[in-house]
Amino acid sequence: MNKKIMASMFLILFTIFSTSLFASDTHVVTEDSATEVKHEYKPKSITDLMASFYETTGINAILNPSDDVMTSEPNPADARIMTTFEQTWGRIIMFGIVIILFYLAIAKGFEPLLLLPIAFGGLLANIPLANMGGPHGMLGIIYNMGIANEFFPLLIFMGVGAMTDFSPLLANPKAAILGGAAQFGIFGSLVGAVALGFDLQTASAISIIGGADGPTSIFIANRLAPEMLGAIAVAAYSYMALVPVIQPPIMKALTTEAERKIKMPKLRKVHKLENLFLPILILFLAIMFLPESTPLIGAFAFGNFLKQSGVVERLSDTMQNSLINIVTIFLGLGVGSKLAADKFLVLETLGIMVIGLIAFAAGTAAGVLMAKIMNKFSSEESKVNPLIGAAGVSAVPMAARVVSKVGQEYDRSNVLLMHAMGPNVAGVIGSAVAAGVLLSIFK
Repeated sequence: MNKKIMASMFLILFTIFSTSLFASDTHVVTEDSATEVKHEYKPKSITDLMASFYETTGINAILNPSDDVMTSEPNPADARIMTTFEQTWGRIIMFGIVIILFYLAIAKGFEPLLLLPIAFGGLLANIPLANMGGPHGMLGIIYNMGIANEFFPLLIFMGVGAMTDFSPLLANPKAAILGGAAQFGIFGSLVGAVALGFDLQTASAISIIGGADGPTSIFIANRLAPEMLGAIAVAAYSYMALVPVIQPPIMKALTTEAERKIKMPKLRKVHKLENLFLPILILFLAIMFLPESTPLIGAFAFGNFLKQSGVVERLSDTMQNSLINIVTIFLGLGVGSKLAADKFLVLETLGIMVIGLIAFAAGTAAGVLMAKIMNKFSSEESKVNPLIGAAGVSAVPMAARVVSKVGQEYDRSNVLLMHAMGPNVAGVIGSAVAAGVLLSIFK
């Protein structure tokens, strides 16, 4: 009994001592903290209060630019002092550009799933004082989370692979030639970028814009020219979203009405095993000859293989829907963060936008012209509609849908969508291969 009483008294004394010590420590910390944050209160009149409030508004920040405002960067080391133009008219111009993008996405239906997140990211990036693109801002966190480290592009490729059907390409293998021809835009923009004064490595990163492949553009830019990543990403995704605006005039200018009305024969039925083994074959070829391209092709092949296996529908459905939708939101906002005035309204970015536009137009034209050349050596029954050559760029399935729409403008019964998907899928693989080639050069 005595032992129990002594033990109880010891426990009570220990508890009292510990509580007193903790309270003492807490009191000291609180006093120190109070000393650090204590500010002397100065009474203000209503006028002074209103003036203080006005100084924190965006209106004041735009009308009265400061000399010490820094750019909002995911990496603080990249920050610099903003110019007066960037703080004032630059922001106003970008607000106007964002409104135009909203109009194209909502009123015209130009790829709203892609364009709206990018445009809204641009709106947030140009808000004064909020520092949304900084390391602790929402846009900066998203950018560092998956764009700066190449993670989002790989997830996008995984989802695209799960959504892709290789049947049109397997049923008509010569469509791969059209997908390859459209990659002319990549190597054409490489020459153009060098001619404008960019070094060869930076020009190689810029050149992928010609394939209208946003994920691949981010992937290769991060490897070869990380300082240009923002401008390249904005250009690539802008042209992907604007495929319905850019491609139709080029397609119509290079074809006759008779060519646009060409009806192609129904595609043969592809065996399930062909679809199952193709992604593995493509991956093994990449492993053997272009290992640098395997992160992109591997993610693409993984998504497609799970779809074609037919035994993991839940995983395939997740990649096709939930995963790619979530990543698209984050990717769009992250890319939109580079629509800030201090990043977009500079000569280098504008130069890249011009190069990208010319390269994308060249890739579209090359695909159409290659189809016309192929028809010179084809029988009347095996001729291809030259419009499907435009789908050789990597914008899946946007380019294929545009081809189908233009074809039906001249013949409502002419359904080209599945025929266009052949070169469209080949273009995705082609741009990843081109990226692998460029990466291997600078290994």
